[in-house]
Amino acid sequence: MDEKEAARTAVRDFLSTRRDRVSPSDVGLPETGTRRRVKGLRREEVALLAGVSPQYYIRLERGRATGPSPSVVAAIAAVLRLDDDERTHLDRLLAALTPEGRKRPRTAPTATISPGVQVLLDSITHLPAVVVNGRLDLLAANDLGRALYAGMLDTDNPVDNSARFVFLDEPAARDLFPEWERVAADTVSILRIEAGRHPDDPELIALIGQLSTRSREFRTRWATNDVKTHRAGTKAFRHPLIGTLTLPYENLTIDAATDQVMTVYTPQPGSPEHDAIRLLASWNAPAYPAQAEKSPET
Repeated sequence: MDEKEAARTAVRDFLSTRRDRVSPSDVGLPETGTRRRVKGLRREEVALLAGVSPQYYIRLERGRATGPSPSVVAAIAAVLRLDDDERTHLDRLLAALTPEGRKRPRTAPTATISPGVQVLLDSITHLPAVVVNGRLDLLAANDLGRALYAGMLDTDNPVDNSARFVFLDEPAARDLFPEWERVAADTVSILRIEAGRHPDDPELIALIGQLSTRSREFRTRWATNDVKTHRAGTKAFRHPLIGTLTLPYENLTIDAATDQVMTVYTPQPGSPEHDAIRLLASWNAPAYPAQAEKSPET
């Protein structure tokens, strides 16, 4: 499949799955009296509600109507109830239909962080922190980050990509992440965003191919075409030393061009979660004596 056909397929798959989510009753249309062969809205119904001709919308969904006006895209997005992430994703997919969009230089995610980012990461000694790119490669972690992700990193076969860990080492991932279903859905949604940003990234293509081939759970979720960006939230962990806890986190964009994000887990001081992280730090401290040895003599 060439780039142009791949761009058309991406638009078609995304818009058709968005139509499937919206029922006629959601938009005030009757569901009775006709036999429906689609789960959600028909193409003609989307066209009617968006104020465009059915022929035009069909061409657009098939990726054959390039350069739609912003007002048309906004009307279709409103009918399909796209959120901000989905609207941004659709704009990227539509842009890729044009020769200019396909020729636009893209900076693929890198597998390294800058020395300055490493210094910043190491300076965060009281909170777990990790750095990932858009492919969910784990690029770096501070001491507490490595301790928190011990179930992924401190094994006989450590994994340096969160998506591979979640889907290809599923028993271990389910043990580390009690809310595995949520983590799995978020993982696929993040990769969908990345595929829209960097459709020609060979490492991303290889990753998605590997996951699709080896994991039915991944294939099922990938077919939904759901998208989601990195945002602040909470994540549940099950750790052999500190038990099960749910940690809030903040995502800090380090380099938007290469999609690098630093995730810092931020339990409130005085909370049970904060006490658990302090306990993890105390258990973890003996493994890193070098810092104490560097202290200047008094």
